[in-house]
Amino acid sequence: MSKQWNCRFAPLAALLIAALAAVVGCEAKGPAERAGESIDKGVQNAKDAINPPGPAKKAGRAIDNAAKP
Repeated sequence: MSKQWNCRFAPLAALLIAALAAVVGCEAKGPAERAGESIDKGVQNAKDAINPPGPAKKAGRAIDNAAKP
């Protein structure tokens, strides 16, 4: 019974530890990263003014933005 339990829950435990390590390893955004994101957003807005995105592109961007931490 013990061997069967280890085979079933060992991958789950490894996944949980990996997820915890990924969350703990994240750092807060620094000023350079925030400035870069601001520049990226400005360039994207300029492109959208010249060539407006369609509804599918808008929906994709909304999903991408919702998935960002």
